[in-house]
Amino acid sequence: MSTRTPAGEPSERPDEGSAVSDEQWAELVRQAESGGGDAPKEPSARARMVTARLRALDEEAAASGRRRGWRNKPAEPWQPDGWRTGPSQHTNDRRQKRKRLVGVLGFVVVLGVLVVTMRPSLLTDHLPGAGDSVDAAPLPAETAPPTAAPADGTDPERPTREEPFRGSPALRWADGAAGIETPAAEAVGGMSKDEVEQALRATRQLLVAANLDPATLRGEKPEEALELLDPLQKGERTRLERSLAEPGEGQDPLMLFSRFDPDETRLVGDVVKTRGRMTFEAGPTGSVEVHADYTFVYPLMRTGGDEVARTIVRRKLTTALHDPERFVATPGKLSVVTSQQNVGNTACEVNDGFLHPSFPSDRTDPERKGPDVDPYDRSEWQPDGSCGTVTRT
Repeated sequence: MSTRTPAGEPSERPDEGSAVSDEQWAELVRQAESGGGDAPKEPSARARMVTARLRALDEEAAASGRRRGWRNKPAEPWQPDGWRTGPSQHTNDRRQKRKRLVGVLGFVVVLGVLVVTMRPSLLTDHLPGAGDSVDAAPLPAETAPPTAAPADGTDPERPTREEPFRGSPALRWADGAAGIETPAAEAVGGMSKDEVEQALRATRQLLVAANLDPATLRGEKPEEALELLDPLQKGERTRLERSLAEPGEGQDPLMLFSRFDPDETRLVGDVVKTRGRMTFEAGPTGSVEVHADYTFVYPLMRTGGDEVARTIVRRKLTTALHDPERFVATPGKLSVVTSQQNVGNTACEVNDGFLHPSFPSDRTDPERKGPDVDPYDRSEWQPDGSCGTVTRT
């Protein structure tokens, strides 16, 4: 009889890999013959293979001093080398520390960039030669009369088309109308807060139209400025109209307007530097007076030339807004109380209604006329009608 097991069928006899000993098998046979139970069946080939595998693992563990068993924690699935579904806790901790460090360093870098952006002098002051240049940081607004001339702006280098304010204190002054600030209004002289604010606003508009408007500077008729003035003020509007049409020594439009002959000179760029202050006080009952003291710096070139020069005009202007119920006045219109000017770098003897700047190539005459005058010195006022020599422009 053949003992070969047909293909695909398990053997019914125990072999060396069986989990049941000979003694146990004989006892089971004995019990079956005596009716003690059903005859046992020999374990299947699959069962013998599993049993043999477990026995081999036990022997391997015993040889290495370890023991198989259960742990009271979830089993970790096996994975091939080089594969991971996520970082370990130790790796997470290190990554979190790196992220925090990178975040702190990033914040410090951003903060440093912002500081240097807001105050570049913190960086540039430490560069070679940085201390030799004029600090161009804008000056704060003027809130009180200066006590001395500005110390900066003594650079002997001449202005250029690219840098028309180089070597001038005006480099740090405000640009144009931004330098004309009005104080906070309050009721005075029988005029309400709103009326005082209206007077301040109108005076500012007059200064801008008379000294900064491009059409006015080109020598055109300052229509906007004239419209702000009260036509009922006796003789004032007529006098100004006549001075513009027929300028002369006795009727000079430069007493209120800054004007240049377009056939002779033109502005360099579109920036005029401005510095000064404005105050107000009660006038006669039913009126408020506004006092303005401003200096304007004009960069200029000859028409068709390339030399750059500057003319400096300082104006003291007092205007008034009157209550029409108490005065013969037009509501909302200004009256000119006083108007004075000091001009640096213009031909004193010419009275044609225009300012005439001198350029570097013109200064060939060594003769000096009148006292030395610093046109940037806002602590002193030069007497009307005087003509001196400017120490800088």
